[in-house]
Amino acid sequence: MGYGATRTLERVAAAMGALEAAPLVFEAARDIPEGGVLLALPALLAVGLLRHSGEYVLPPGFYGQSSVMILLALMDLARLDSIEQLRYQAAGEWGNLLGLDRVPEVRTLRNKIKLLCQEQGRAARWNATLAQEWIGQQQAGHGSGLAFYIDGHVRVYHGDLTKLPRHYVPRERFYLRATVDYWVNALDGQPFCYFNQAVDHGLVQAMRGDVLPWLEANVSLSAEQQQRMAADPRVPRFTVIFDREGYSPDLFRELQAKRIAALTYHRYPDGEAWPEEEFQEQSVKLVNGETVRMQLAERGTHVGKRPGVWVREVRKLGTGGHQVSIVSTNFSGDAAAQAVALMARWSQENYFKYMREHFGLDALVQYGTEEIPATVTVLNPVWRDLNRQVRQKQAECKSLRKLQQSVHLAQPLSEAAMRQYEQHQGQLQARIELLEPALKQLQLERKQTLRQIPVRDLPEPDRFTQLRRERKHFLDTLKMIAYRAETSMAATVREKLKRSDDARALLRQIYATEIDVMPDLQAKTLTVRLHHLTQAAHDVAVRHLCEELTATETTFPGTDLRLVYKLGSG
Repeated sequence: MGYGATRTLERVAAAMGALEAAPLVFEAARDIPEGGVLLALPALLAVGLLRHSGEYVLPPGFYGQSSVMILLALMDLARLDSIEQLRYQAAGEWGNLLGLDRVPEVRTLRNKIKLLCQEQGRAARWNATLAQEWIGQQQAGHGSGLAFYIDGHVRVYHGDLTKLPRHYVPRERFYLRATVDYWVNALDGQPFCYFNQAVDHGLVQAMRGDVLPWLEANVSLSAEQQQRMAADPRVPRFTVIFDREGYSPDLFRELQAKRIAALTYHRYPDGEAWPEEEFQEQSVKLVNGETVRMQLAERGTHVGKRPGVWVREVRKLGTGGHQVSIVSTNFSGDAAAQAVALMARWSQENYFKYMREHFGLDALVQYGTEEIPATVTVLNPVWRDLNRQVRQKQAECKSLRKLQQSVHLAQPLSEAAMRQYEQHQGQLQARIELLEPALKQLQLERKQTLRQIPVRDLPEPDRFTQLRRERKHFLDTLKMIAYRAETSMAATVREKLKRSDDARALLRQIYATEIDVMPDLQAKTLTVRLHHLTQAAHDVAVRHLCEELTATETTFPGTDLRLVYKLGSG
């Protein structure tokens, strides 16, 4: 039964199928290591940890579904990046946090997760249901509606089970085998959902194929937003914000027809700089509440092939006279609101970085691969080779023509210099004329070759499968819940901190701090007493956090015990 197992009869009953799930029984315990994660339980439940999780059902056993879900979320906050790391934790001490004698062994927990993730697509449905609630909690902007950041995150694969396509990884500055997840985040960086692309065709195709249809189906409009849209045809349903990779006038036109606004950097701004007299200094409030001043100017312009798309172009004047061009199809609101919404895209990048470092976002959680749907197309290897040869020939021709133009005759002219010049130019021209027929033949072959082909038509050496996704999506949804819970707690402790940037570091310290657990069955309370931290200033913030958490009157799931949080040591 393992170390720490004291509820022997219940475990035997569970093994015989006579117990649906072990009842939660809390006992007084002191100095529970890393017990501070229990302070996050009210936030986890408020975000939606056990809400809508009824679709996940476990067969009868000692560990019930709610205990497993709570354990996995607490492990995320305790910075246990993988299930395997639970092997090195005190099982009995963690059991005290859940009302059990001990937490499951790694093998048992893996089996529970396997049972929860048997049905393909269940995790995506759960994530979508939660995301609908999270989106509903977002307050619409002044006249501009909801806004979403959309960006791709490259998840590198170092295994050898399949030869995934290579992607450029900016943080590594290298091309590596990887898969791409396209994330949808709020303006403050908090996640809503993501879409995995086994074969990535770029941000524009990902938005057309998965992201935008999902947003159209799941973003509900408030009555106030509907009134604004009815009163002003320029008010969009919502705005999508992305980087230069998604710049596409055709996409802008498609979105306009659906009353969806786009906001991105101008990929091909006019080379002529705007006069500095057009720029006016404006106060801009960032997402984190900080106020900065920007030099901004605005014009209307057409982008794309004629007739093009009429957009707002906002430029920010930076140091040294550099101008950053922003285009938007959202014609409501001022230029400052457009600029700050795009400039604050760092919040999504910070989310990726923080999740990689603290929540194991890129971790491989399941071994094995699965077939890619037959409708998915990939770049034809034959076309790719022909294209590479064409580019090589074009580069050679360009280099030779550049050499022709760079040769100059020295003054005064002489007959020998003229002969040498003509001979050199003739040799270069002969090489160009020799290359041009081969280049035209390669271009013709490339034109006659399909650029995209179905995965099933790939030659055997180039054929690949995709990584299994269900278990990854399930655990990633739990990580989103944990991140959102931590974010809400950080907002509370910031109220008592002089340095707001210290909030998450303080929470990590709280999660690693010992606690005492004191149940009172008569009063129906479960008191969680956190030990003092290293500084008095931190204790002030933690005491405020405990008061706010206690005020939520959260009941521990599966019991009638109300959680009471205190600071101090017995």
